[in-house]
Amino acid sequence: MSTSTGNNVLIMQSGGCTPVINRSLYGLVQEAFASDAFDRIHGAIYGMEGVLDERLADLRAVDAAEWERIANTPAAALGSTRRKMRPEDVPVIIDVLKRHGIGYWFIIGGNDSAETGHMVGEAAREAGYPLTVVNVPKTIDNDLVLMDHSPGYGSAARFIALATMGAGRDAEAMGLASPVTIIEVMGRDAGWLAAASAAAKHEERDAPHIIGLPEVPMDETRFLDHIEDAYRRYGFAVAVIAENTRGPNGVIGGDTEPWYVDDFGHPYYDGPSRYLAGLVSKRLNVRARYEKPGTIQRSMMACVSETDAAEAEEAGRAAVRLALDGGNDLIITLERAAGKAYSCTTGTAPLEDVGGKVKTMPAEYLDPANHFVTESFLDYLTPLLGSPLPAYGRVR
Repeated sequence: MSTSTGNNVLIMQSGGCTPVINRSLYGLVQEAFASDAFDRIHGAIYGMEGVLDERLADLRAVDAAEWERIANTPAAALGSTRRKMRPEDVPVIIDVLKRHGIGYWFIIGGNDSAETGHMVGEAAREAGYPLTVVNVPKTIDNDLVLMDHSPGYGSAARFIALATMGAGRDAEAMGLASPVTIIEVMGRDAGWLAAASAAAKHEERDAPHIIGLPEVPMDETRFLDHIEDAYRRYGFAVAVIAENTRGPNGVIGGDTEPWYVDDFGHPYYDGPSRYLAGLVSKRLNVRARYEKPGTIQRSMMACVSETDAAEAEEAGRAAVRLALDGGNDLIITLERAAGKAYSCTTGTAPLEDVGGKVKTMPAEYLDPANHFVTESFLDYLTPLLGSPLPAYGRVR
């Protein structure tokens, strides 16, 4: 067991929520309860803000039936944060840790949270305070390095695939009234989530007809040509576009300046869907809809992948076991076994090797000529979606 000033635990959730972030919280606290190695188990309310304001919840006071409900609840049950740790925070944090006898700090979060975890551990070491820090991965963006995939991705990917199937059939049914739909999805700097829409396509006429990814610069004229070709052939067209799909001059949309930059330096733009829908309407003289599901794509519990939920819980449990075995300054990873049959185990990676880094889609998953993805990507994705997607009918 790691040396620490106390056996008390601090848990926080950080960054954008996922449909299964609370399954990781559930797995973590249940493993901690069962171990009998800890005394008090605290949850930081709204993450780093909760630590600095000393807003800590007693997680042992939550009864078993409530924990079962929390496990299947969207968003972050403790409240999340996007506040970056600052140098002036260190004395406050160390003081809170000392006064509450915290020897173990678990952070459920993505690459920014991995950076935070490493900074917390470094600050504790410099202050001479023994602290074990272990992170549990999560992100719908699937952009964490040194792991096959991230908890949260499979469920959000399932939502995107189902939404694309539905939007495609709606555009096909509406015909001349509104035959084109452009769906803009989350993803920041990587196209994993937009690419998941390809799982909706069972035959050539099915949506999506084009996928816009940050990894593949998009030429607006070629985009319009693709949309027009699908519209002329099938009577409708659907594109799925990552929120930061880029052209030769930066993020598509005409606005080069972000409307907001968060604490970690991530810029936020209006997004390309409305802009592209306007171009399509002018080219084809038809109504082009644009859809931005926003936080729905990371909170729709009806679309949770069973695979994703189970792996998220196991990641939380693995974090506790790792800490009790002496692991420190590490993040749990998900590792896919070789072979055709899908299986996944947990591993570890150093926090400093994950924090602040982004895993983009590799070349073998991309089909730039068609603004689409390859069969290799679909082979990678399919097990993460959980149960098979529905097969819809069509009057022919």
